[in-house]
Amino acid sequence: MSNRTDVLYGALQLLVLQTLSSFGSLHGYALTRAIQRSSADALRVEEGSLYPALRRMEQQGWLSADWGTTDKGRQARFYEITPAGRKQLARERETWLRTTEGVRRVLRYV
Repeated sequence: MSNRTDVLYGALQLLVLQTLSSFGSLHGYALTRAIQRSSADALRVEEGSLYPALRRMEQQGWLSADWGTTDKGRQARFYEITPAGRKQLARERETWLRTTEGVRRVLRYV
């Protein structure tokens, strides 16, 4: 049986890319908070899912990361979307919109 975490896992790259595109450079914790706030607390990203995804997206060239200091004076990696990441965001948005439209149509007839 599927649960909310499964859906989020499928959308995690899209959420990260869109959030960084909208808010600019963020460290991991700030990224999770921005997603949570933007979704009106409907979505929560667990650190155990986020950091492996950030590493994969960095390896794909969709994100760049640099060390910096948080507002609380802690060292953290700050992530930023790259031009390749913006292209991937456009692809993932289109796929997501097609998928959710298909689900919406099925729900309308069930």
